[in-house]
Amino acid sequence: MWYGVIDEGYLIRQAYFFGAKQIPFSKPRKPNFRYRRLCTEKKLFLRKKNPLKDLAQHIESLIFAAESPIGMEEIRDCLEESFGLQFHPEELDRTLTEIKDKYQQDVYPFEIVEIAGGYQFLTKGAYHHTVGIYLKQTTKKRLSRSALETLSIIAYKQPVSKSELEKIRGVNCDYAIQKLLEKELVSITGRSDGPGRALLYGSSPKFMDYFGLKSLDDLPKPKDFKEPENQIGEQASIEEDYQTSSSGEEE
Repeated sequence: MWYGVIDEGYLIRQAYFFGAKQIPFSKPRKPNFRYRRLCTEKKLFLRKKNPLKDLAQHIESLIFAAESPIGMEEIRDCLEESFGLQFHPEELDRTLTEIKDKYQQDVYPFEIVEIAGGYQFLTKGAYHHTVGIYLKQTTKKRLSRSALETLSIIAYKQPVSKSELEKIRGVNCDYAIQKLLEKELVSITGRSDGPGRALLYGSSPKFMDYFGLKSLDDLPKPKDFKEPENQIGEQASIEEDYQTSSSGEEE
């Protein structure tokens, strides 16, 4: 009879109590650590072999940990390297859609939004006022009016040179451009073909993230801005206003 699964000390006490002359088991065996290690590795392998069970949780963790909106290609590359398997784009899209539907429930104050070519957790609109007050209390540095004007011109007329910016605004833009570059809201996209090969500026991916835009097509159209109600005649463009003011000053 084999009592390998029973406590050997217990068998010894029972044999002594009943006066048994022979103990019906062999010498104590050492624990089979190699067998235990193989079983653990097998469990880990089987779990790694079937990542679809918690695929949604892995995608959520990547979106949550990313400092900026993370694209589907980045998500797929990370998952394939992590599990050593290939994932079909349709499968990831379906899982991501399920995650987005999950966070649309009222119990969650945040949701997954597609912006700047990727996905990111954002607070829902119902809580923007509360979050806005918190940010107002904690944020010390804000964009100045001149920086906002310069940024808006770059966003709508990119790629644009510094001389074109100064022509539209009518003032020097060196300081505003420098601050926008430091905040990584604009970037240098190249050089113009004109004399001097001036630098050209355009919006950066951080600009899309900062204003919550999916693409530049989401920018408000000029026709969406409300015109003054009491107005006679047609409003001149910014360039015409600048030329008129310049000629008046020269006279």
